[in-house]
This record gives sequence, C-alpha cells and structure tokens, in this order.
Amino acid sequence: MAAHWVDVLDPTPEKLANVLTVDLHPRARDEIDRPADDELRPLIEGHGDYVFGVVVTPVAVLAEHRVYLQELDFVLTNDRLVTVRKTPPEGEPFDVTPVEAVCAQRGTVAPGMIVYHLVDEAAEHYLDLLDAIDDKVDEVDDHVEVWPNVEVQRRITDVRRALIDVRRTLGPTRDAVRGIVDGRTDLEGRPLFKREVFPRDVELHFGQVYEKLLRANDGVEFARESVTSLRDHHNARIAREQNDIVKKLTVIASLLLFPTFIVGVYGQNFIRMPELHWQHGYAFSWALIVVTTAAQVALFKWRRWI
Repeated sequence: MAAHWVDVLDPTPEKLANVLTVDLHPRARDEIDRPADDELRPLIEGHGDYVFGVVVTPVAVLAEHRVYLQELDFVLTNDRLVTVRKTPPEGEPFDVTPVEAVCAQRGTVAPGMIVYHLVDEAAEHYLDLLDAIDDKVDEVDDHVEVWPNVEVQRRITDVRRALIDVRRTLGPTRDAVRGIVDGRTDLEGRPLFKREVFPRDVELHFGQVYEKLLRANDGVEFARESVTSLRDHHNARIAREQNDIVKKLTVIASLLLFPTFIVGVYGQNFIRMPELHWQHGYAFSWALIVVTTAAQVALFKWRRWI
C-alpha cells in the first residue's frame, strides 16, 4: 500500500481520530461515523482543503439470490488519503486488494489517482453485476414455459430487487463522478475540487470511469426492459393457463347440464309419468343421458372447443 494511503476496516472512534488529519464537516462526520446499513448514498464533496466521499458497490450473491451493498468512505487531501471500509450485514467489506496491487506495481501514486482506481473498481463491480443480472434474465427466459409459476415469479422478483439496488446507487455515483469530470463550481464561482487534489490527468481518468457508469446505466435500462417483457410474457402464460382451466370447467359443466336435467325430470316421481312403470324406463333414461352427452362432445370437438 502507498505510504500516503491509510486504509482502516471498521475502525473504533479512537482509531479513526488517530488517522484523520483534518476536521470533518458535520455532515461528513455523520456519514463516516454511521454504521454500515442499506440506506447508502454515494457522494463526492469538496470541503476546501479536503474531499470527502462515499463509494458504494453492489455485490450479487447468486447462490442466495440476493444483493448487498459495500461501503467505502474516504477523506482525500493533496498529499494523503484515508479510506474507511465498513463490513455490511451478511456480506464482505469492499476489497481494496486490486487497487493495492496497482499502486505497488506503479510505485508512488498520487492520492487522487488512488481514489480514481477505487471508484473505477466500483464501476467494474456495477458492470459485473449487470452481466450477472443479464444471465439470470436469460435463464428465466429459457425456462419460463417449464418452471412452475411460483418459481418464475420468485426469480423475476429477485432480479427486479437487484435492479432497484443498482439504480438506487448507480445514479448518485454517476452524478458524483460527473462533478469531477465537468469541473463544477460553487455559487461563488470557485471550483468544488482543488486542482492540487484532482489534477488534470486525474480528471481525465475519471472521465473513463464516467463512461463506464454511463454504460452501466444503459445496461440497467436494457435489463429493466427485458424484465418487463419477461414479466408480461409470464403474466400472459398465467392468463392462458387460467383460460384453459376455465374452458375445461365450462365444458364439464355443460356436459353435466343435460344429465342433470334428465335426472331432475325423472326424479319428480309423478304417478302418471309413463316411464316410471315401463319395463325399460331405467335403461331408456341412461340411453338418453349417453346420447345427449355424446352429442355435446361431438359438437364441442366440431367447434374445436375441446
């Protein structure tokens, strides 16, 4: 790890006070002291001599059909970077090993460039997660006519929930990076981020991250359209199955209509009903039931109702 980069994992307030060299804004202090949870909002803010940021990375656990969010807070000055990683509930903390490897390979790396690598790593996580979501959508699409309706509905719900988590954090991350790329200023016309913190070459690198986040945003919209189409197809399948069931029940009820009528007529037991004292009355009633039922079946097949 670079000498000017201090990384801490789930620090105590005392340890955090020892590694920080600036007085944080109250809002930044609240963010960095807040425990890890799901109510995360990525941001990168300029506060005069330092920059405070919150990097959020979604991670998919495909075996458990869930997504959790990793959080990395950072305090950046022109010569020092402090990163604070928080272990999420039921998840692993943000992995800085790839960024450490890049820093070790290149030797001395400016703190602003390290932040670029960290945010770039988060952008890669978004793209990887969207690839996993696309694979899940394709899997459901291939089995939508085979799997039980409950299973298909559960899979679609899992994908939609993952997309919601991605959208909730991707938009703010993109906006935060855009603030670095387009050189935004405050109300008095002063740059939000000092040139000493984010030199021009670092800004150009953040432009590459911004393009990745735009690609991720396009991927989210494509995945949403795919999930919507898949859900409509699944609903159409359910409606088709329900129509088939209703049609079968209607046919059964229709086939029972005439036998019920015949049984009801002869069940009245009037004295002057001729068939009651007829030797072949019972056989006649059964023959009448069979003939009418056969006639209905023939009619239904001719009309292609069954």
